[in-house]
Amino acid sequence: MSSPVLNPELSRRGFLASTGAAAGGLVVSFHLPLAQAANAPPEINAWVVVKPDDTVVIRIARSEMGQGTLTGLAQLVAEELECSWARVTTEYPTPGQNLARKRIWGNFATGGSRGIRESHDYVRKGGAIARVMLVQAAANAWGVPAAECSASAGVITHTPTGRRTIYGRVAAAAGQLTAPDPASIVLKDPSTWQIAGQRLMRLDTYRKTTGAQDYGIDLKLPGMLNAAIKDCPVFGGKVKSFNGAAIMRRLGVKKVVQVGPSAVAVVATTWWGAKTALDALVIEWDYGPNAAVSQADIRAMVQGGLDPAVPATSVGNSNGDAAAAISAAARKIEAVYHYPYQNHACMEPMNATARWTPERCEVWVPTQNGEAALAAAAEASGLPATQCEVYKQLLGGGFGRRGRSDFVTQAVLLAKSMPGTPIKLIWSREEDMQHCFYHPITSARLTAGLDADGNISGLHMRISGQSILATVAPQAMRDGKDMVVYQGLSPSGPEASIGYSFPHLLIDHAMRNPHVPAGFWRGVNLNQNTIYLECFLDEIAHATGQDPLALRRKLMANHPKHLAVLNAVAARVGWDTPAPAGIYRGLAQTMGFGSYVAACAEVSVSAEGKLKIHRIVAATDCGHAVNPQQIEAQVEGSFVYGLSAALFGEITVKDGAVEQKNFDSYPVLRLAEMPPVETIVMPSGGFWGGVGEPTIAVAAPAVLNAIFAATGKRIRELPIKSQDLRRA
Repeated sequence: MSSPVLNPELSRRGFLASTGAAAGGLVVSFHLPLAQAANAPPEINAWVVVKPDDTVVIRIARSEMGQGTLTGLAQLVAEELECSWARVTTEYPTPGQNLARKRIWGNFATGGSRGIRESHDYVRKGGAIARVMLVQAAANAWGVPAAECSASAGVITHTPTGRRTIYGRVAAAAGQLTAPDPASIVLKDPSTWQIAGQRLMRLDTYRKTTGAQDYGIDLKLPGMLNAAIKDCPVFGGKVKSFNGAAIMRRLGVKKVVQVGPSAVAVVATTWWGAKTALDALVIEWDYGPNAAVSQADIRAMVQGGLDPAVPATSVGNSNGDAAAAISAAARKIEAVYHYPYQNHACMEPMNATARWTPERCEVWVPTQNGEAALAAAAEASGLPATQCEVYKQLLGGGFGRRGRSDFVTQAVLLAKSMPGTPIKLIWSREEDMQHCFYHPITSARLTAGLDADGNISGLHMRISGQSILATVAPQAMRDGKDMVVYQGLSPSGPEASIGYSFPHLLIDHAMRNPHVPAGFWRGVNLNQNTIYLECFLDEIAHATGQDPLALRRKLMANHPKHLAVLNAVAARVGWDTPAPAGIYRGLAQTMGFGSYVAACAEVSVSAEGKLKIHRIVAATDCGHAVNPQQIEAQVEGSFVYGLSAALFGEITVKDGAVEQKNFDSYPVLRLAEMPPVETIVMPSGGFWGGVGEPTIAVAAPAVLNAIFAATGKRIRELPIKSQDLRRA
């Protein structure tokens, strides 16, 4: 094999980069909280740019991937800026600029439904500081006190005289002023919002609906070549040999390259030419130690952790003595649930474009974490970060998958093999399906002790399965323990706490990590944890002759926000009145990513076992609603994603490799299968919660509980497509 072998340089480097300054207008700068930018000079930030033509450019650090963060953050800045929404546009600062400026834009990572909830304070202050400086510049020009001036819709007015000017006319002068101390800025009360809090059309809607919007996969650069790649089908395997010369005569093929220890890529003038040449290339693999692993092996490994004799790796929540309470109970109920591997299945497969020279490396990529992409580019390029840059592109879906940068590393290594030539790497759908960081596989055994009146006296939930942090961030584990496992089950707290009180409780985890890599998948561990708890409570309710809503209410007296969303759903669906003939209902609620959510599903199941979901009613309390229309869209989209996973989503392994290759074997919900969704947005204030992920978790358990009501059959394993739903 004479083709070159490329490997990344693995040493970390400090990040320093240069950046240009905006000319002819106002660039607003201010300090971020010390935790995010301890040494950031106050004159370097540039959240808001006001151009001489009165256009307002709001810079957005977080990634836009369909969730609406770009519009929501712009609304928050514009609200405090008091500009005209019709004049607002947006742009991304680059990760290189951010690191050069001591991370003045804060965290670029977009995941965990954190885009707005973790940056609302400092982006609003950016808008407010810009307003103060613009007003001061106008006051200086008029020779009047700034206190006599006000701003609205981009117009500054001197109240005593009625004199007026627009932002664009004073922007240059305002840019020369010293920014006020952010600590002196008083933000608006959300009850007074005029731009934020409103149902404004998203800034990216028009281009998307007309097809004009370009994504990373659409990028074109002068002289660009295209690449397709094939990694070893078995995780942990390597390339053994291949004969690149055998396909070099194919039309358009420029190069055949081994990428790292486990992949081979073809570079050609067109992507299809690269892909078909790669398909024709005979590659001999060293499949490594996992070549014989089957799905049954993985399942046995995971379920082995449910054995009571197996010690727990960690405890996530406990009070009292659950074991003693269950042992002394008048009655005991037990059930085992299982959740499979699942793929993110982004509509836009992984891709990145890179150009490398001995002096500079540039990457154009749809990424959820621009800074991680920059780090990957620097490592793979062998260049200092001062000579690297990443340009974020709009994402055609992320769902956590694009928080990883493995495809960035591949693209840079390929570009390094052809200096000066831009190379766009696109994964095939098959590559994307079989080389993911999958939703982790887990099982759970739940055991409840009941007193003579059917009340829960003790509850033990043993979770066994994969740790995401063990794969993607082992440094974030605590003494070998992954506390992210307990999402939605944790003690009271602001992120993902349990919504019920039990006299005696134990929730623990036995870690079992198969060779298939796990990663953050939209909703993360909240998804399966909500199924486990909500379906088991439903089991207890039916086993003890209690109404499922009434049972939950008894356990939620100390959890008023959880209860409020559940009650809202029950009231909207008419829980206390009979459903239409042949229609059956199921409930679920949880708290995750800082928000409280609940859902009720209405379903029917035919005599042949065919499921139809007729209606979903959902409620969300995210504290503050920046754009209610976006929240409704996110809730609806969450049910598309959550129901797709519940009905169809399953990744299986044979001979160490993923079996599914495309949407024929990994289907998603179709339009005709999607039920109507009624969304109740009920922000109670006082906190900031996420929207993009929590609702996914209530999709499956609400439907599963409704299926039981319809059939008398308890489904404890996904996907539903594999289950017999004919009436028991």
